[in-house]
Amino acid sequence: MSSDYQTAETLDVTGQSCPIPVVKTKQAIDDLEAGDVLEVVATDSGSVSDIQGWADGTAGVELLEQVEGDDRYTHYVTKTEE
Repeated sequence: MSSDYQTAETLDVTGQSCPIPVVKTKQAIDDLEAGDVLEVVATDSGSVSDIQGWADGTAGVELLEQVEGDDRYTHYVTKTEE
């Protein structure tokens, strides 16, 4: 459940479409420490598959959860290594 995550930062990419949510997520996660959780809030439905695909193909990050609701998509990504 999303309330279990202690987020280090929230990234708001509402109103932005592909590829901006993934690009900004990568930039934000690069600035975090290993173990930190980034919360990404988006309105682009494509961000669900885009962020999942990016996390699956990127070493050092893990997608913890995606929550859909009220025309917003919230993604929880953690940095697993430096």
